[in-house]
Amino acid sequence: MNQFSSLTDALAWLDSHVDYERVTPTRRALPSLEGMHGALSVLGDPQRDIRSIHITGTNGKGSTTAMITSLLIEAGLRVGTYTSPNLHLVNERIAINGQLISDRTLQDLLGRLRDASTLFPTPLTRFELLTVAALLHFADEAVDVAVVEVGIGGTWDSTNVIGADVAVITTVSLDHMQVLGDTTEEIARDKAGIISPGAVVIVGDLTEELVAIVDDIARGVAADRVEVFGRDYGVTRNVVAIGGRLVDVFDSEAHYSDVMVPLHGPHQGRNAAIAIAATNAFLGFNLGEEVVDAGLAEVRVPGRLEVLGRAPLVIVDGAHNPAGAKVVAEALDEGFSVEGSKILVVGMLSGRDPRAILEPLAAIGFSLAIIVEPNSPRAMPAEEIAAAVTALGMESLVGLDAPSASREALDRAGADGLVLATGSLYVVAPARLALRELLADR
Repeated sequence: MNQFSSLTDALAWLDSHVDYERVTPTRRALPSLEGMHGALSVLGDPQRDIRSIHITGTNGKGSTTAMITSLLIEAGLRVGTYTSPNLHLVNERIAINGQLISDRTLQDLLGRLRDASTLFPTPLTRFELLTVAALLHFADEAVDVAVVEVGIGGTWDSTNVIGADVAVITTVSLDHMQVLGDTTEEIARDKAGIISPGAVVIVGDLTEELVAIVDDIARGVAADRVEVFGRDYGVTRNVVAIGGRLVDVFDSEAHYSDVMVPLHGPHQGRNAAIAIAATNAFLGFNLGEEVVDAGLAEVRVPGRLEVLGRAPLVIVDGAHNPAGAKVVAEALDEGFSVEGSKILVVGMLSGRDPRAILEPLAAIGFSLAIIVEPNSPRAMPAEEIAAAVTALGMESLVGLDAPSASREALDRAGADGLVLATGSLYVVAPARLALRELLADR
């Protein structure tokens, strides 16, 4: 076996492949699953050795994935988790029982893929290679279950080769329309493509029309059953608590009272209900209250309404679409009160509607947007965001990189203000590092 001499060399090889996370595919360019199936066949179809839970959704899938993972670990299972994108390290995408894959193991896995790639029927993209690496790792490590987060959509996503026991659809709203479709109905159909024969389907807080679409697709592939938020399971109480949410969750066979969810925003209470329903469906029995309490208490989701500091209040969140921004605004308005200025550090990728994303934040009193262009070929020009900022009655500042913008935001907010870094994980990641360093020095 011709192994890489270092992880740096392995990642350079990985990065030499087409990266649809940096260059968005169109409908015509969207890869099929033939390459994935062909590569996995060469490698012995490791996905067939793994039971799995598959999570999709316009928003909420990352937090829900983290909660499901934590609940399953607390239930005593060995759990592999595959997520995307990462904030700082590629290793963040692949974990077992919450421990990130080591540099050496990732290096070895990529070496195996390079050796095998000469036999693949078609070249794989960067995301496809990482997906194959995760499935190989989970099979090697004999996990009891893999919790797999979709990259984009569902039907044609590279993860849709696993034939999951449980399929989860958290939310459906307009996003990635150049790939998934122009309406929520089209997007729902694409996301429902992860439903496999015999699977239990857990559906979040969707409209009746979208639930009907999911129901129809589930029947068409002979899924086991569909459980819908508000009908088959849900939340009867969802209130602010110190450090997160306090929720009461129900399903047809159990009721969980006073569950502490250490994440911010009403949406996290709903995500907790989805996670409990999905975990119970996978196990085939309901978790006890002690397992639910202990499992959710351990959940951490960096970059999602993550509080980095208190004076000023400093929060980072990767919201990148109008629905996500609305959720962030609601969470800030309900759970956080500041007397000083509210400052944004914001940047976006092209194809977004900056006014629609910024409008909920302007409505709760943000007065200044310090605009950072993401380090991506898809970066939206700062001037385009600035025009939306001005139209919403806010002040804008352009021309700074993420570290400089972070310092400027802290200085302008003062001890009693609020700094929020948002708009894209390509902005949140460098801003998070800079803000943590700046806060540590204060």
